[in-house]
This record gives sequence, C-alpha cells and structure tokens, in this order.
Amino acid sequence: QVQLVESGGGLVQSGGSLKLSCVASGIFFSDYVMDWYRQAPGKRRELVASKSNAGSPNYADFVKGRFTISRDNAKNTVYLQMNSLKPEDTAVYSCNAWKAPGDEYWGQGTQVIVSS
Repeated sequence: QVQLVESGGGLVQSGGSLKLSCVASGIFFSDYVMDWYRQAPGKRRELVASKSNAGSPNYADFVKGRFTISRDNAKNTVYLQMNSLKPEDTAVYSCNAWKAPGDEYWGQGTQVIVSS
C-alpha cells in the first residue's frame, strides 16, 4: 500500500518560514519524481516545485528564491523549505510522486496559513 504523509504545515506570520516534509512508503522512492503542489480556496491546484532523483529542481516563478525542494532517498522523504512567506502562499500543500501515467500518488495535504 502506497502512502505519502505530509507534515510541517501551520500558521506563520508574513516573512516567516516553514519546512514541510513528505514521507513516502510502498514505492521505490528514487524512481519517482517528487513534486509539491498547492491549492488555495477557490483556486486551481498549482505546481510549486519538482525534484527528480538526479535532476535539478524546478520551481514555479512565484516561489523562486524563496522556496527550496530537497529529497533524502535514504529516508524516502521530500522536503519543502519555505522562506519569506507571504499571505498569498496560504494554501493546502500536497506532495505528489510521479513515475509514469497511471503510476502517480498523492498525499492528503497539509495546511499552511500565512497571516499578514
């Protein structure tokens, strides 16, 4: 059974930092591209950051220079370090594991609230 479990969300003031974690089980972690997505109320889900096993990370323009994605294959974990948070970063953040069409898994999400 595949599980992705996120943690680390919470309430933070504008300008603050949070570090999200996503622990995967039931998959061969290093085979998967690991992504972080977010969805704010009333908005579409959007890709925040992506990291394959060996490739360079990719970031959405709206988080470049503020967020950092990293992964620890030994711990089956992907992280999202979020700095200089803004109220518009408020959303549910979910991790995604993708290998091929139909071979994709999602976590349940963790809420991030940034107060102004």
